[in-house]
Amino acid sequence: MTNATRRPVIAGNWKMNPPTQDEAVSLARDVAAAVGELPVDTVVCPPAIWLPAVAEALRARGSQVSVGAQTMAADERGAFTGETSPLMLAGLARWVIIGHSERRQYDGETDAAVGRKVASAVAHGLRPIAAIGERIDEREAGETAAVIDRQLRAAIGGLERIAGTGLAVAYEPVWAIGTGNAASSADAQVAAAQIRSILRDADATGADEVAILYGGSVTAGNSTEFFAQPDVDGALVGGASLDPEAFAGIVRAAASLAR
Repeated sequence: MTNATRRPVIAGNWKMNPPTQDEAVSLARDVAAAVGELPVDTVVCPPAIWLPAVAEALRARGSQVSVGAQTMAADERGAFTGETSPLMLAGLARWVIIGHSERRQYDGETDAAVGRKVASAVAHGLRPIAAIGERIDEREAGETAAVIDRQLRAAIGGLERIAGTGLAVAYEPVWAIGTGNAASSADAQVAAAQIRSILRDADATGADEVAILYGGSVTAGNSTEFFAQPDVDGALVGGASLDPEAFAGIVRAAASLAR
């Protein structure tokens, strides 16, 4: 994390948690209090049903913490049961996670669909966090670089340019998500450097604007070693984002290396 033009991004993916609105609002307030005012783009991504309440709670506190959605449809409206359109996110979310491995695995989200959603998010003024990463079988077969190349090129394929889009890319090796087995910081840097190179192929100027995040069993204890890498600009955090103090510890680690 050495480029002064990139602000660190720490995004918490709450997944299907917590189960009640009161708990979601309380968690958001506790995160805001624990994070305070730090030079980091801090984002919480609650389930869609809790977006209005969480957004209002953070606004009422005057918090710097932003709200993100966990996914969205590429289309503005239509016969898409259960989906949330980018128009529906207006005023509620600033960010949106797109292409998370769980969406790819359980909901059949394809590389092409991810590309359409990233382009739609940008067109509607949302900042996409495009998630990419290899499964354990792909890693063991030596296919990590090929998976990153395929998924990233598809994710940005619908963008005319990268500069000014607000794009972030999260490298999340699927085998590390929720397992407690994080990738090494060296592995994360290799992947992040490849991502930066592909972005430069697409837009030599815009590539240096993109925050590249690591995700997969990130904790307050191991985050500093990831953020010390030159191309790792933050984290997409799962389980630790449900613990305000643990999450704030990751945000503080990013802030300490950004100065």
